[in-house]
Formats: sequence, structure tokens, C-alpha cells
Amino acid sequence: MSERVTRFALGLEYNGSDFSGWQRQGDSAPITIQKTVEEGLSKVAGDSILTVCAGRTDAGVHATQQVVHFDTYVDRGSRAWTVGVNRQLPRSIRILWVRQVADHFSARFSAVARRYVYVIKNSEVSSVFLNGTVTHIARKLKAEAMHEAAQFLIGEHDFSSFRAAGCQSDSPNRNVENITVVRQSDYVVITVVANAFLQ
Repeated sequence: MSERVTRFALGLEYNGSDFSGWQRQGDSAPITIQKTVEEGLSKVAGDSILTVCAGRTDAGVHATQQVVHFDTYVDRGSRAWTVGVNRQLPRSIRILWVRQVADHFSARFSAVARRYVYVIKNSEVSSVFLNGTVTHIARKLKAEAMHEAAQFLIGEHDFSSFRAAGCQSDSPNRNVENITVVRQSDYVVITVVANAFLQ
């Protein structure tokens, strides 16, 4: 064990269907991604590990590249952090990569943007294989018109009307940098890039 604390960043992929969002909620609270990942990291480190993420996700939300950082006195090497920790995790969570970063790096405050992708299966019949990961709408959507309307959301706005009643964010203001709505066969894909998101 080193006497010096080292900071690591990692990339996570997860299916959030069975979790109560990202944030740890206490020992007796429902299972969360953060709690599960910290337990896996702690087993490999042989010490208690706490994590900080780029942005919390809500219950049922999935991630393809969630960035997280953690500090530890031990260095198990990149392979042990990925392969070793993945062995401790359920199949719905995977660490994709781990690398040492500068002490001042923060997954939360060093992030310059967050990107959310919403996928709609736009066909008469829903998919049994995509159930729980995409939304199904049978009525034919006009993706081009949706894209045109969505451009009015670009810039900084008060998103109070889109905000969930239980949202804990200090401000409803968010800066949307880019938003696209495109049709890909039977799917409508909405991609939003912003400085942060609201529940």
C-alpha cells in the first residue's frame, strides 16, 4: 500500500432498470449504481472506496460512458481495476476502462458537457428485446418537425416546466448546447448535449 493517495478515473456502462438511480442512499435504502460500484472497488482495493460521478442518473436510466473518479492508497493496475471489479459486479454494470488522473481532476467539475440519448421505437409493434431500454410509440412521429421545434430549446433557459416535482437541483436553468432528432428506420433518436440535466 502506498502512503500517497492516487486518483483514478473510470468509464462505466450500465443498465439502470433494476437500480434506484446513481446516488447512494444509505445502507437500508434501495440498491443504487454508486453503492454497487463502490462495493466492487472496495473489495479489489481491500479498503473503503468512495466515488464521484460526472452526473447522477435517475432510477431506470442507463449509461454508456459515465465517468467516475475515486481516490485510493493502492494501485492494482488497469486490468485488476477493470477485470477484477467487473467480477464483483452484476452483469448489468461494467467498468470499461480505468486510468490514473491528476489530483485536481474531478469527474463532476471537470466535465464540460453531458449527453443524453433518448430512443423511441416508432412502429406499430414494440420490441420484446428492447423492452425497458427504449420507449415505444405506435403513432407515426414526424422526426423532421420534432427536430425543427427542438432547436428552440438551444441556449440557456428555465426548464421548470420539464422538471420533476422531486428534483433536488438548486436551479432549473440549464444550457442546452445541441439537440438533434433523427429517424433511423423504425427508431427516432433524440440526442441532447447540455451543461447539466434536471430530474
